[in-house]
Amino acid sequence: MDKIKVGVVGVGYLGQFHAEKYAKMEGVELVGVVDIDLSRAREIAKRHHTQPFFRHPDLYDKVQAVSIVVPTPSHHSIAKDFFLQGIDILLEKPITKTLEETDELIRLAESNGLVLQVGHLERFNGAFVATEGMVQDPVFIESHRLGPFSGRETDVDVVIDLMIHDIDILLCLMKAEIRKIHAVGLPVLTPYADFANARIEFESGCVASLTASRISKEKTRRTRIFQPGGTLTIDYLTQKAFLTKKAASSGKKEPSEIVTEEIPVTKVDALESEIHSFLQSVRHRKKVRVSGQDGKKALKVAFQILEKIKENMRKKKGWHN
Repeated sequence: MDKIKVGVVGVGYLGQFHAEKYAKMEGVELVGVVDIDLSRAREIAKRHHTQPFFRHPDLYDKVQAVSIVVPTPSHHSIAKDFFLQGIDILLEKPITKTLEETDELIRLAESNGLVLQVGHLERFNGAFVATEGMVQDPVFIESHRLGPFSGRETDVDVVIDLMIHDIDILLCLMKAEIRKIHAVGLPVLTPYADFANARIEFESGCVASLTASRISKEKTRRTRIFQPGGTLTIDYLTQKAFLTKKAASSGKKEPSEIVTEEIPVTKVDALESEIHSFLQSVRHRKKVRVSGQDGKKALKVAFQILEKIKENMRKKKGWHN
């Protein structure tokens, strides 16, 4: 089996982990890493015994596939360049900065028979994988994605930074159309919303509440799904999942008890699983787990939430972005 030749464009905080996973995988050759900070490219390249590059075109004749892990404003232009060279792409979330850019990338991938996978990582989390098939006719879904301020994401709001993970999960689980969105948000440490809550109503009657914050004391990544037959809890940090339900009837007249059962979960390195899935699509030309269309749907809802936040802030005369 020939090795798949890959590269990583952008080896900052997250990109370094893409390089690390590729370097350790069988059947893969990490040909090189690219960064506009050449000293950083050299550092990561040395760590993984590969070549550093300053310009992404230097990879064109060397790779079959790339991870693009650069700031979102550069996603479209760099991805387009690689698609025009016939190279498959794993593109970090959010897919692009506009829906028009997203449409062009999807069109390029489809018309040229190329792989486009979007890096919505939680789809590969062991707890989500274990519970996805158990979701049936939910009536309420709540997600909390909270954490301390890292200082890395100061040029983007928390909806695009964090909440978009839960938007993607929600849209993966819900097949019904969205009927209405309400949202509020607040800038605290940056000019953008550092806290946000969105209430999303579906045509099926299900309601979802998504909360994201990067100004919280403790880190939380959790989803609860309320449905007939019980409540599913997914903890993305611990990769644990639970089902809370009414206990089996004992035949007595006493009120039924509520029991919580832990759902068996195979814990995984979600990024490694994501990259492995991408490479399987590259090698076997099969459908990706998270497509360009999935990335577009999540981005579209994120933009709708942001618009609602801005409307509310304008009403309060507290934010003028």
